[in-house]
Formats: sequence, structure tokens, C-alpha cells
Amino acid sequence: MTKNAQERTYGQWCPIAAGLDVLGDRWVLLICRELLIAPRRFTDLRTALPGLAPNLLTERLRSLQAEGLVDTEELPPPAARTVYRLTAAGRGVAPVLRAMARFGVDHLNGEPSTTFDAKRALHALVLPWRERVDANLRVRLVLRADDQPDDAADFVLSGLASEVTSVAGDADVTITTTAPALALARRANSPGLDAVVAGRAADRKLALQAIGLQLSSSARR
Repeated sequence: MTKNAQERTYGQWCPIAAGLDVLGDRWVLLICRELLIAPRRFTDLRTALPGLAPNLLTERLRSLQAEGLVDTEELPPPAARTVYRLTAAGRGVAPVLRAMARFGVDHLNGEPSTTFDAKRALHALVLPWRERVDANLRVRLVLRADDQPDDAADFVLSGLASEVTSVAGDADVTITTTAPALALARRANSPGLDAVVAGRAADRKLALQAIGLQLSSSARR
């Protein structure tokens, strides 16, 4: 534990308290959320977290680096930029974020922001519900929103593993829906997902089973 962490420790011999000593400060988990999606420049993090002051972002990143959860990487030309990324230890935060997503979905209020794109939807509303279903499929999520172009990202199922990627090649299954509909499908007593699902019948069934979703009675296949 770093000196700063020692100054704000709960001082309890408990793994939950020890975890909060490292991750419990405001904005820390949201910084980890962004870095779990992809390595980010400092300016990328500022854009994604508009309520976070630059000096506090710097402090939080330094703290995460001191804990060995975040490091930096110099990207080669033509990018030639410094990005922050999660270390192997930092990626251990993923189950915490997924548990938070499962808990938090019933507490969502208002409408999604314009920054809540398909990749964020996959990380926040699909991956946390991944079932232990053996599947080898490329599932494409097409997210629709009023007055905005459709946004898409892929969710690759490989055995029991899974990965969110950019769109590439042909998808075995395509799910077209909206962020509010996807969130509603994850709530307690949900009527199911209102979506258009395309692909072979067997692939559709396996993909929906693997991500723990059922279609509503009004959904189209």
C-alpha cells in the first residue's frame, strides 16, 4: 500500500476494506472502467469523465500507477502518443466493475448520454451477464439512438471466454436495439429485450443464452 493509501485506510483486517483502500476513492472505478474498454490518452479520459477536474485525474492516475494497477505505453508512429492502460493486476478490477453493473442497472435514471456507445453498452450491459455457455460466435451489437447514426461493436464468444472488439468481417448474429431497451432487459422482472436479432436460428439461440438475454414478445427475429 502506498503512503497516500495508508493515510486514508479504513484500518480493518478485511479484504473488502483493503480493496476499498485502493479503489474506494471517487472516480477511481470509472477511470478503471474507461481503461478496461481500451488504453486512453489523458485527454480521452477527460472527455469521457467530464466532471473530473484535470488535477484530480492526475492524482488518481498517479495513485493507480503507484499501486501497480495502471501504467503508460508509448504508441508507435503514426499515433506517437502516450496512453494509460491497465496492467495485468489492474485488469483484476473487471469482476468488480461487472458486479457494480449488475447492481447498478436497477438504479439507472434518465436517458443515456451521447457517449454511451456500443462498446460501452457491451461492457456495461452485456459482458457482466455472460453465462458459462460454450459458444464460438461473433455477435454484433448495433445500437440505435434518436438523431444519431447507428453505432456498432462486436462481442466475440470463444468457448467460455469473451472479448469486446471493433466491428470486423461478418457477424454470426446481429442484435439491433437501443441502450434503454438493453438496460430494461437487465432489470428485475424484465419483459425481455426489445430487439431485432438476425442470424441462423441455432446461432441466435446460443448467443442470447450465452449473454443471458431473452427476447420480449414484440421482438423480431
